[in-house]
Amino acid sequence: MLEKPDLTGQTAFITGTTRGIGKQLALALAEQGCNIVSTGKTVDDSDSDLEGTIHKTAEACAEKGVDTHAIQLNVRDEENIEAAIDEAIDEMGEINIVINNASAIQTESVEEMPANRYDLMNEVNVRGTYLVSRGFIDHLREVDEDAWILTNAPPVTMDRAPGRAAYAWSKMGMSFITLSLADELADDEIGCNSFWPVTAIDTRATRYFGMGTEDDWRTPEILSDTVLGILDRDPAEFTGNYVYDEDFLWEAGIEDFSRYNLTDGDPAPMSAQLFDPDYSRPESNRS
Repeated sequence: MLEKPDLTGQTAFITGTTRGIGKQLALALAEQGCNIVSTGKTVDDSDSDLEGTIHKTAEACAEKGVDTHAIQLNVRDEENIEAAIDEAIDEMGEINIVINNASAIQTESVEEMPANRYDLMNEVNVRGTYLVSRGFIDHLREVDEDAWILTNAPPVTMDRAPGRAAYAWSKMGMSFITLSLADELADDEIGCNSFWPVTAIDTRATRYFGMGTEDDWRTPEILSDTVLGILDRDPAEFTGNYVYDEDFLWEAGIEDFSRYNLTDGDPAPMSAQLFDPDYSRPESNRS
């Protein structure tokens, strides 16, 4: 059984909470008593086929009895990020958990990827992570609670990614920034770690880009449980790591992963192998 921390009185600033993984992270932390700053671009879904807004996520978290605040945020805009950080601190007081979740995806070869899409992924993924993390450093140094910078990104394990170079470069860059910060902020006891799923996760992007079928996917809860497990650690000690959700949760005592599966069976490690072609599950992880 995973030990979930009591986060009462703590506050998390999470990017990309409109739907999917970001929304699940917000709800899971709120369930443990964490106040939530819900951020993202979508504030009105009335004319969209996609349901979800930053305000709806904030309201769902508030129903769990925590304080919430929603801020429209474009992580490509440095001034917008700085203003959002100031607003979050003014409205909520101390922010001690920063989660970089917002991300853009498009998997194409170099020849097929337009330059503007390459720029978009680098600006949203690695530059957005850089600016949000950097913007909170001084504040995190002064907080009374445990301080964290966590990033939804894969390990840096490869030197090429044919067919998906732009996306891989931007996603691994998110981890590169986060783990570099772990060393830079070691004396400040700010835990900086990245986390990534072993399997594909059921999200809009997974479905839109046809990344497998429901047999290949797990629910976002496996990532929110991973984040809660990280937050149960000491940030002064648990920093500078990238963790795979399944491996981390196995070490935390979870042996049955069927609760996270959409269908019967054991989904292949598609997401891990996207960035780590040699990845294989330890035999003890197999159900």
